[in-house]
Amino acid sequence: MAEDNGKKYSYFNTDSRRLSVIVLALFSAWLLAVPFEGRVLSGLLDYYRISPQPYILGAMAAHCGGLFLCGFFVKNIRTAKRLMLISVLICIASSIVFFFPLPFLLGTALIISSFLAGCFVAAWGFFLKNGTPESKRVLTIADMLVLSYILTTLLGMAAVDISPLAGLGFSILPLGAAFFFALRLPEKEAQPGPTPERTGKTGGIAKPLFLLCLFITAVALNVGLMFQVQYPAFAHLDWLTSWFWAVPYIAAVLIVRNLPRRINRAYILYAAIAMTGFSFIAFILMDRSAGSYLVVNTLMVGSFGIFNLFWWSILGEMLSLHRNPARVLGTGLFANVLGAFLGAIIGSAGPINNGQDANITLLSLGVVCATLVLLPILHGRLTILLKDHAFLTALTQLPQQEKNRMAHDLELDNRLTGREREIAALLLTGKTYRTIAAELCVSENTVKTHAKNVYAKTGAHNRTELMNSLLDIRPPFERS
Repeated sequence: MAEDNGKKYSYFNTDSRRLSVIVLALFSAWLLAVPFEGRVLSGLLDYYRISPQPYILGAMAAHCGGLFLCGFFVKNIRTAKRLMLISVLICIASSIVFFFPLPFLLGTALIISSFLAGCFVAAWGFFLKNGTPESKRVLTIADMLVLSYILTTLLGMAAVDISPLAGLGFSILPLGAAFFFALRLPEKEAQPGPTPERTGKTGGIAKPLFLLCLFITAVALNVGLMFQVQYPAFAHLDWLTSWFWAVPYIAAVLIVRNLPRRINRAYILYAAIAMTGFSFIAFILMDRSAGSYLVVNTLMVGSFGIFNLFWWSILGEMLSLHRNPARVLGTGLFANVLGAFLGAIIGSAGPINNGQDANITLLSLGVVCATLVLLPILHGRLTILLKDHAFLTALTQLPQQEKNRMAHDLELDNRLTGREREIAALLLTGKTYRTIAAELCVSENTVKTHAKNVYAKTGAHNRTELMNSLLDIRPPFERS
């Protein structure tokens, strides 16, 4: 328990988790509706007859800066809370400035508020780490994403169906509510930094985080291209695009959030990559009717919902492996905005934007191929780092009866030698090569050799795939 201003806050309980969800969801509703390529901002700039591209790119660049730099000057939860409160107040003031069609003043307010918005989101990592246990962070993040996109959709509809000024006025309301709830956030940290034992086993998060950032940037690049190429092509469908753009995203997040634990979400990531590629192919082959928009948007935005939940939740669990959660969360989300920023620049380039949609499709398919190559490498790294993550098969959370059945299946596998079966069973408990070597009194290289033989004989590439193959042996009626 932690006490602050006469009130007590219980960490890792439902109220604390819900509070963190509400705060970021309310703030993100404004962020996604206004500065981050939002419909409110684009509608305002069009209403004021101001060229939107410099403002949008400037806001994205400033947001990148806030996400990346926040962790360097925010070192504790008290500073994080104060920064978040100040950021909300300045964002409210900036929103008021947006009512006046003064290009220089509008641009300055947009850059400042976008930078502080990045700081706000990165600083929220402290409250995710301290308010939600690792096993529940994927649920917290999913709830936050769904709520923020619902609110963003409502603000976008107000901007389209009423007026951009009305949308701007309504967007200030969630900012005020975010400030009110942020006042109730705790100011004392509940968790210590990462334990030496855990960081020693994982070897640190630098390399996995770097690979994750590469993957995030590649996926977000295609999303940036979508905003610049696909959305303008369906601009004549204002009423439909004002609300349906978020429906596939929300649906995808809810579906993946509620999947049974035994389902391997890594396969869903491959499906999401395919959806991204098919969305651009459909965009080339189909017309610009409402039906075509439904197909293209569902494929692209649905895939992005899956990816967003994936990397947000991975970053959420990585917070426990670093003393400064703002730096981890900010770095990962910086890669997201950077990808969208690069996609916006490429998509707005003259030679591509002048009707040569095939060039965009070829580029996007190239990015899809890159993500296909990167995903298995990333998955392998993350499986070692975060054995219990929802997007990675978690053996340690299987019932003991299921573990015993899998060990029994290994004993019946005539393809494996006795030593290979023994090592395979230990691998499935989540033990490292070094731990197995010490337990069996053999060298670590011997364990690696036997493990390689096990994977070769079973057709698996790692312990995750080995476990999944053993889970699949069980008849369907016994899995429910």
